Amino acid sequence: MGNYHHGDLRAELVRVSLELIAEQGVTGFSVAQVAKRAKVSAAAPYRHFPDRTSLLAAVAAAAACRLRAMVDSAVADAGSDPVSRLATALGAYTRFFIETRLGFPVLFAEGLADPKYTELHDHRRAMNDAYLVLGLEVSPTPAAALELLEQLYAQSHGYGELYLDGVYARMGYTPDLVVTKATAAARLVIEAHRAAGQR
Repeated sequence: MGNYHHGDLRAELVRVSLELIAEQGVTGFSVAQVAKRAKVSAAAPYRHFPDRTSLLAAVAAAAACRLRAMVDSAVADAGSDPVSRLATALGAYTRFFIETRLGFPVLFAEGLADPKYTELHDHRRAMNDAYLVLGLEVSPTPAAALELLEQLYAQSHGYGELYLDGVYARMGYTPDLVVTKATAAARLVIEAHRAAGQR
């Protein structure tokens, strides 16, 4: 059996899950794979997670928490300009997705809307709020901020997806270059949005 830190099997299963998804994505992710990687019996994970969705909810909660920390760190270094702050936050999402494969498909995976996943909902709300605060800084109304964020999420996710799918990698783009491009593209959208709101 595995020798996990302080005997905390639950935390080890989440850690291993994060590792597996970063390597191969969420497709095909299974409790059996996680148990094998963690070097525990196939039944051991079920003492902490009754099914795959419960384990995925814990993984998504950890991912949302990690993304929030990356956004906060990136924005802290972005200065006081609200356009730069929001664009940098979107670049942080692209970097996070490339590095971990824990993007929106995991954070909002099917089955995770169940109210019983309170830890996930709390961390996901904090992550969303971090982006919403930044969106409100450049938008005339909350509704406009939400619409802008929807556009930016799709764009920043697309940059990461094109890299992970191999399109940008075949073009010789490094992850850093993709993040730079994603951030620049976000800035263009934000500036256009802000100018339209000021008319």
